[in-house]
Amino acid sequence: MKPLEPLALPPMNLKELADVLGLSQTTVSRALNGYPEVRESTRQRVVRTAELHNYRPNIRAMGLATGKAMTIGHIIPMYFKNEVVNPVFGEFIAGASQTYQANGYELLLTMAEDQNEEETYRNIVAKGSVDGVIVHSPRTNDFRVALLKEMELPFVIHGRVNESTLDYCWVDVNNRHAFQRATQLLIDLGHQRIALVNGPEILNFAWLRRQGYLEAMSCAARVIDDALMTSAELSEANGYRAAQAMLAHADPPTAFLVSSYVAALGIRRAVSQAGLVMGEDVSVIIHDDELSFFHNSDAFPQFTATQSSVKLAGMRAAEMLLKLIDNPQLSPMNELLEANLTLGASTGPLKQKPASRSS
Repeated sequence: MKPLEPLALPPMNLKELADVLGLSQTTVSRALNGYPEVRESTRQRVVRTAELHNYRPNIRAMGLATGKAMTIGHIIPMYFKNEVVNPVFGEFIAGASQTYQANGYELLLTMAEDQNEEETYRNIVAKGSVDGVIVHSPRTNDFRVALLKEMELPFVIHGRVNESTLDYCWVDVNNRHAFQRATQLLIDLGHQRIALVNGPEILNFAWLRRQGYLEAMSCAARVIDDALMTSAELSEANGYRAAQAMLAHADPPTAFLVSSYVAALGIRRAVSQAGLVMGEDVSVIIHDDELSFFHNSDAFPQFTATQSSVKLAGMRAAEMLLKLIDNPQLSPMNELLEANLTLGASTGPLKQKPASRSS
């Protein structure tokens, strides 16, 4: 006869956990939330016992005890209708959620149309429904920095606002340096005609990537051709259409610098349809956010890439925001993450055209 599986313990509440430990509910709560006045030995005993007895914090009770909503807001601006299904956004949320869960916070996701974005922020503050917000998709000149400071709502920006003179907390990738290095690699491989397939340049990350590209091209005295630069939503279809048009040019590019893995799939399709071989006839470098659903991390990746984990950025931004919520007097915190440049199968030296025979 098969032995019975042990029954899982039902979740224990704070009062029950305090009774088991022989401590007050206040001490147990402070130990679980990392308050410095609780001795480390006590904190470790509380944490071990909580894990053993399947303790789950009551978010509402914690909020009543601390005066907090125990909720973090992510307000997604709908500049582009596909933003909510953007895999980069999903990966960032996955990283942030891990941090919230570990600290007893929940996540509130809200969509905001262009015409009522300010009203959306003011409504969540008036309702007291969140303790802070993560700001997504910052523009080069973004009104939300001044607005959130005026409302005294703790916030962290995923990215930066290039034209703001105000101090604020942010976590960002060094997009300018990443694309300067990537462009320089293509130049070192002998490429003259280098195309840029970029995201919407009203967004600061894309504007910075263009600056890095232009800097490298100018320093190497390469011709900068507007016909080889596009700025649009980073979809497979847009990548395909951009590459198809550029490859039909009288003097087509021999290399592409692309702002996302997804758009690069479209470029790969256009290159193949043109009867060319990626990595031989045409070189491609992408920015890879290390997405769970699009892997570019084999022993020899298919794409040469500037790589940065957007999931790690989500974790860092969430950690920064929770510190700010606990201590609003903290000076603004900033973290600039560098992207790694990794070689893959999609790049190679400029393929020389065979010399024509003299008659």
